Amino acid sequence: MASPRIIPRAILFGNPDRLSPALSPDGTRIGFVSPVEGIQNVWCGPLGGPYTAVTDDRGRGVHVFAWAHDGVHLLYTQDRDGDENTHLYAVDVTAATPVPRDLTPYPRVQARLIALRPGRPGHVLVGMNLRDRAVHDAYLVDIGSGEAEPVASRPGVTAWTADADLRPLAAVETRPADGLAVVVRDPDGSWRTLHEVDHEDTMLLRVIGFTRSGTHLLLLSSKGSPATRLLRVAVATGAAEVLAEDAKHDVVGVGTDPDGEARLAVVRRERSHVEALRADVRPDVEALLAARAGEVTVLGGDDADRTWLVRYLVDDGPAEFRWYDRATRRTTPLFTHSTALEGLPLVRVAPFAFTARDGLEINGYLTFPSGVPRRGLPTVVVVHGGPWTRDVWGLRGETQWFANRGYLAVQVNFRGSTGYGKDFVNAGDRQWGAAMQDDLLDAVSHVVSRGWADPGRVAIYGGSYGGYAALVGVTTTPEVFRCGVAVAAPTDLRTFLAAVPGKELSGLTQRLWRRVGHPVHDADMLWARSPLSRIDRLRVPLLVAHGANDPRVPAAEAEQAVAVLRAKGIDHEYLLFPDEGHAFTRPRNRLAFYAAAERFLARHLGGRAEEPGEAAVTRP
Repeated sequence: MASPRIIPRAILFGNPDRLSPALSPDGTRIGFVSPVEGIQNVWCGPLGGPYTAVTDDRGRGVHVFAWAHDGVHLLYTQDRDGDENTHLYAVDVTAATPVPRDLTPYPRVQARLIALRPGRPGHVLVGMNLRDRAVHDAYLVDIGSGEAEPVASRPGVTAWTADADLRPLAAVETRPADGLAVVVRDPDGSWRTLHEVDHEDTMLLRVIGFTRSGTHLLLLSSKGSPATRLLRVAVATGAAEVLAEDAKHDVVGVGTDPDGEARLAVVRRERSHVEALRADVRPDVEALLAARAGEVTVLGGDDADRTWLVRYLVDDGPAEFRWYDRATRRTTPLFTHSTALEGLPLVRVAPFAFTARDGLEINGYLTFPSGVPRRGLPTVVVVHGGPWTRDVWGLRGETQWFANRGYLAVQVNFRGSTGYGKDFVNAGDRQWGAAMQDDLLDAVSHVVSRGWADPGRVAIYGGSYGGYAALVGVTTTPEVFRCGVAVAAPTDLRTFLAAVPGKELSGLTQRLWRRVGHPVHDADMLWARSPLSRIDRLRVPLLVAHGANDPRVPAAEAEQAVAVLRAKGIDHEYLLFPDEGHAFTRPRNRLAFYAAAERFLARHLGGRAEEPGEAAVTRP
């Protein structure tokens, strides 16, 4: 068997052609994200085209946007060089020359879009920490004038929920010892607890929204259940009706109708499954599933509920977007997210499972290179960030890149990952660098025992928590990992936790202190689990990369480790991007990182690398 030709990094990691499409409220137009001279911006036009750019960002790009219900304005958030002090902008797509306006022109303030509603088409509800840097109050903003009216403020709120009139009548707020509560505001202005959970259920609590009548609230909660369920909770009494549940896996998504009532639920097992909750939408789900292969996601629809926008995801090709006519039950293709990926030698992604050393079942995904026998392969363990998220099935540029270069890519949903119920996520509490790391080591043992992986050529690679795990791997078990790549990684858990922004009782702070450790009370344990405590004993090659403006993991975390590596003359490479934050979003920086990582891995694992100027690929 011959190995396929190299797929260029510019295709795998360059900007997609079109991404994140959204229908206009009347269903006649579509907006999406697409490059303008290499920088992601928002484009708009009729469903069948032509399309024109309505933003002209020349920095980090525009990646997320939403339609206002006036059908005229698109709204998007943008920060500066990754500092995450996002501002909310509005652009009139009907103007001859669209010019974005900053609706939140306040320095060092973070704006969050909370809600848009058809009943208030000229307004948007925004969360801003204008009054207090640690608290996001709710403001009603006039999209046309930019006038902002404060409408709700409450200590400890981590998220607001608006009713059909954009009134913030529900919120999630912190409770002592990492608890959370959903509170609702009564007509007299007082707040009342509707649904409260302790620390065992906080990771899986999410408010979906009010029904249009305002009599019920839809929640995702694992209270009283092994996994997250979809609940319809009566606002007046707190009585809860279970609308969707799974014995082992969390309900992760909900589709609602124009009245705010649930009609679809998404359960993510090895793959995502869309389930109809009502008889009236069952024919729609059947029609969507029959239209083509792949995981189907309903991205949204028009205000009249006649047209839906859907996405089909596969593991060995680009995602395809279609619009769906509910009257005819037919889908019409719009575009794929990347035409450059079509017909390339991409490979399938295989779910796998193994038993950890303490008996816990661990799941993940394997991506094998094609054209070579599945034995004795150089291997990369790809550790997801968070850590309170999970790897999912489907196309991912990094794992396809590894497979194309001849590596077996191993993705592990280690304990602490979400999606597998609350006992599994809570099994990761206070296990950074301990049982969570053991799950990664057990995954390596599994693929080695099956003969797939060469035990002498295994790398560990990741960003954020994944970067931390990579550093732990190369400093603690260098006999397992030949080399490591760590991006945006904490190196000293004490300084990382002490630098968490916000007040002492913020939700994020409580979560980290309970689930990772307290920077003072648990200082000895945290230091023992910090890569910095043994960085001077590193004896395998290491690549470190960081954004200088990272507000989540300050660049000082990388600098203190690199200082030791330099002083000791230990083999390493260090990339610091001055105009990036926690993720590398500028195309030139992203491609520079992947070029360096590819050379690094090829040098130490013996895999393939793209030659300068190489662009040809073999098409079937």
